[in-house]
Amino acid sequence: MAGRCLLIDRDGPVATVTLNVPERLNVLSEEMLGALQSALDDLGGDPAVRCVVLGAAGSIFCAGHDLREMTEGRQAADGGKAYFADIFARCARMMMTIQAIPKPVIARVQGAAVAAGCQLVASCDMAVVARGGRFGVNGVNIGLFCSTPMVALTRSVGQKHAFEMLTTGRIVEAEEAESMGLVNEVVEQEMLDQRVSELAGVVASKLSTAVTTGKQAFYQQAGMSLEEAYRFTGDVMVRNMLNHDTEEGISAFLEKRPPAWADQRL
Repeated sequence: MAGRCLLIDRDGPVATVTLNVPERLNVLSEEMLGALQSALDDLGGDPAVRCVVLGAAGSIFCAGHDLREMTEGRQAADGGKAYFADIFARCARMMMTIQAIPKPVIARVQGAAVAAGCQLVASCDMAVVARGGRFGVNGVNIGLFCSTPMVALTRSVGQKHAFEMLTTGRIVEAEEAESMGLVNEVVEQEMLDQRVSELAGVVASKLSTAVTTGKQAFYQQAGMSLEEAYRFTGDVMVRNMLNHDTEEGISAFLEKRPPAWADQRL
């Protein structure tokens, strides 16, 4: 499956989605947002897919929204109000879909990921970046506070780190991004594909019903009080324990043998 601005490749249970407009710094144009939304919806509902990798062609991961399109949108009779409301709503929906689909999504990052590009990385469940990668929510430098990227960023890093990035427009190097919690790991550029493949392979090898259940519960409990979260996750674990594949996994562990999960035969 492929499109003009997006490529989708499959390697067994791992699907790789690649932003493919390197000459335009892989900006989140209207076309790109639509293509990403469609791809995430399709892959999220595909039982053969157990993990999604989100990467980009070229030397830059994503430079954020398409400012040329936004400038054109401003020419409308209302000054662009309806256009801007629509584009930010579509972007928010796509970002939320990353966490809503039951498959873990790993960002594979090289070069810069700024503004909504940084938001894209922060929205993914995990992220691996090549050394030399850079992150920023630097819209403030052109008079546009990165309010929507702020939502994902503040849920990935500490508030003081996020506020500093948002108000100063400072670019954060890969190693600092790792220390903040924005990314999981920094690797050499030549090791990026291998490391992402290894991580995706490990995730895809797990019982997919358990990972699916776990991902959904992970984000749901985050917004609950401590008591509510324990009550909710206790119910989730009960349902998980009643899964026949989970019973097989426990038996296999006790018997010191590999599990024979029916789930893995999909």
